[in-house]
Amino acid sequence: MRNVMIFAFLAVVVAAVAPRYFASISAPAAPVADVVTPAPAAPAPSSTYGRNMTIEPGRNGHFSVAAEVDGRRMDFLIDTGASVIALREQDAARLGIHPARREYTANVATANGVVRGAPVELGLVEVGSLSVRNVAALVLPDDALGQNLLGMSFLSRVRWEHRDGRLVLEQ
Repeated sequence: MRNVMIFAFLAVVVAAVAPRYFASISAPAAPVADVVTPAPAAPAPSSTYGRNMTIEPGRNGHFSVAAEVDGRRMDFLIDTGASVIALREQDAARLGIHPARREYTANVATANGVVRGAPVELGLVEVGSLSVRNVAALVLPDDALGQNLLGMSFLSRVRWEHRDGRLVLEQ
């Protein structure tokens, strides 16, 4: 059930965010292959990228990380299918983010139905030694999201690949 909810959420987020993202691109973007181009076989940092980290899958096969968001530690499930970072309300509140009900303008479909999310921007997201500023996110009601999701609004701004059963992030 949880996987169905996550998949449904991701599908709605992609449907809601993708048109605006592609409309905002004024020049042709680098091919996706540049983002996931295989690196040297060894998991050590390549000469092109100065910072990296390797993430082992959990027992469930998923990749999870602890991140610092605007100076606060938070746990995330890495989700390449999520267009943006998704935060539970309680975790957003720890960051001092308290969206008013009128700010919940994004419709997000879950297995339990459609919920509304509040678009926000995070000042700094750090995963290990990697850091990205001004990252798009959505705040969702706690009962609509089992855990925070680290989506493509962060991942598209670092280099990542699945190598030898591990997820490698580089910047």
